[in-house]
Amino acid sequence: MQGTNNPQNILKKHFGFDQFRPLQEDIITGVLNQKDTLVLMPTGGGKSICFQLPALLLPHITLVISPLIALMKDQVEALKANGIAADFLNSSMDEGEQNNLIDKLKRGEIKLLYLSPEKLLTLASYLEANIKISLIAIDEAHCISQWGHDFRPEYTKLAKLRDLWPNIPVIALTATADKITRKDIVKQLNLQNPNIFVASFDRPNLSLSVKFAVKKKQKLQEISDFIDTRKNESGIIYCLSRKSTEEMASELSEFGISAECYHAGLSSEQRNKVQDNFINDRTKVICATIAFGMGIDKSNVRFVIHNSLPKNMEGYYQEIGRAGRDGLPSDTILYYSLGDIMLLRSFIEDSGQKELNFEKLNRMQQYAETPICRRKILLAYFGETLEMPCNNCDVCKQPRSTFDGTLLAQKALSALVRTEEKVGNNLLIDILRGSHRKEIIENNYDKIKTYGAGKDLPYSDWQKYLLQMLNLGLVEIAYDDNHTLKVSDFGKEVLFGKKSIDLVKTDELQKFEPKKKRNLLEDDVKDLDKELFDYLRSVRRQFSEKENVPAYVIFSDATLQELSEKKPIQISDLLHINGMGEFKIKKYGNTFVKEIKQWLRNNDVKAPKGNTYKETFELLKEGYSIEEIAEARKIHTTTIYSHIAQLYSKNEIDSLDPYINSVEIELVRKAASELGDTKQLTPIFNHLNQEIPFHIIRLCLAYIEKELG
Repeated sequence: MQGTNNPQNILKKHFGFDQFRPLQEDIITGVLNQKDTLVLMPTGGGKSICFQLPALLLPHITLVISPLIALMKDQVEALKANGIAADFLNSSMDEGEQNNLIDKLKRGEIKLLYLSPEKLLTLASYLEANIKISLIAIDEAHCISQWGHDFRPEYTKLAKLRDLWPNIPVIALTATADKITRKDIVKQLNLQNPNIFVASFDRPNLSLSVKFAVKKKQKLQEISDFIDTRKNESGIIYCLSRKSTEEMASELSEFGISAECYHAGLSSEQRNKVQDNFINDRTKVICATIAFGMGIDKSNVRFVIHNSLPKNMEGYYQEIGRAGRDGLPSDTILYYSLGDIMLLRSFIEDSGQKELNFEKLNRMQQYAETPICRRKILLAYFGETLEMPCNNCDVCKQPRSTFDGTLLAQKALSALVRTEEKVGNNLLIDILRGSHRKEIIENNYDKIKTYGAGKDLPYSDWQKYLLQMLNLGLVEIAYDDNHTLKVSDFGKEVLFGKKSIDLVKTDELQKFEPKKKRNLLEDDVKDLDKELFDYLRSVRRQFSEKENVPAYVIFSDATLQELSEKKPIQISDLLHINGMGEFKIKKYGNTFVKEIKQWLRNNDVKAPKGNTYKETFELLKEGYSIEEIAEARKIHTTTIYSHIAQLYSKNEIDSLDPYINSVEIELVRKAASELGDTKQLTPIFNHLNQEIPFHIIRLCLAYIEKELG
């Protein structure tokens, strides 16, 4: 491991977190030990830190390969906001800008350089000859595999990296890859005996809901009502075509909703403007094509709506994963219809790897149609088992009821057979409902025995039942015969009474209604906390506009929420807030503490005191460890240590021996003296080469102060 720093100190200093997320520390340790690594971690799970943090500990430059210019820009802005020397090199830069950046590389002024696969390969020979490199990170690594859902031919050329830099470790990262794709990534990149880490794909903060066969007008009203309950929140609506993104954005605008469309047919300038409006919260809703990646790292997206069925589970998972990246509760809703399936199947007929793509679409259908916990189905796809129902999907919240649908299915199958299987979905429903449309009369379908046999059911119900029959395999769509329906072998067994089937009741399919969501910003915090949160958001906005960066780059919503709950009124209190690293405390800390104090005065609210020290003291007396107390009280271990320092100063506890030793005391004493008898933690921390943690310094200062009387 390079330097005197260690990962834990870097995590706190630059990223503002006291604890690593699951697997992060093990991944980082392996990378620092020069091991090739493959990381599968869900969107918002903390993938980036797995290469960004080692980059700060390694002696030379880390190259980061990323497929999207917008994503590079977003991550570089976030790194710079944390005081980290990062930059990107891409085709949007002119020759002068590129030369200036290369000069900075030569001078060793950049720790992380982001670039596209094409740009890397163009400059590979130059970089190999002139720039020292410590690590190569490949983001969105599934793009290299033909089995991946977002295969990009330019990624396959990255196999040359091993030839150019045979001794440089490579870390490949992705949020979505099934087992066959994982194996292909290792093979394509020629990773040498890599460490492979698969994090949990569970995103429990995301609610999952699916709605079937909702008419366009009703769907638009539902989506509008849904967004209206989230006035100050951002969301994405995924659509199947460019035209539908434009229509959706236009229709939502007529409802008074700030919405824009985003697709590959727009000019680069138009896309950049739309994206900039969205990430800076000027546009609340963006309507995007499923096929076109957004390439943003916006942490405060609160909902993702699919206007139609995605073509596979990988794409769906990645798209819903854009919501709630800050860990706060967020909603996802998927609308789909039989028309979506027919259109997607016709696309697959004209594509390569038909068999694989049909299977992936079938799995997507099974997820949408499942009568059991959706999260179980989603996680099972990625090889993970969820033993208990999640209680945060529409199925868990409102379990489906089924009925014996054999007779109903036999009516439809009989009608289909009597038309000699020459009709499609819509015409079959009209026959069952006894319609007098011209086509029925001309073909004498009004003369068959089952004409009008289903007139007791509304058209929309028949749509839903036929969709279930399709998913159950009773009927098939003949794409080479004008998309007419054919009875399958299984359907014939049901038709002739050899097999029975259960169908989900149509009223059960309509149970989920958009309503005001349960979220931590409204239901789970006090009104005053919510008011302070909104106030701090306006403070954040001022910095955002001044620095011309997205608001979430300054602080995430999760950090603002923690500030509004804990109401820190001293700079030292900010050390216990997640997302408050040393650089950001120095840059923004005084302003936020001042504004919180002012807000408390204006609203006649006393600064939080309570019995927090006493609660810690009582748990210590009962023999609980620091970690157990922190977990029980839902606060950080560093906060518990600050309580112990305060309790010691007030003679509530007699000794600090369990927590500090004489060597640490003397080192802190000497550092404080050399710095002019300071009591500030950060100068002492830096003076001691960041080798003694903040909480130990705090305890040593408490000991020294008491010793001096």
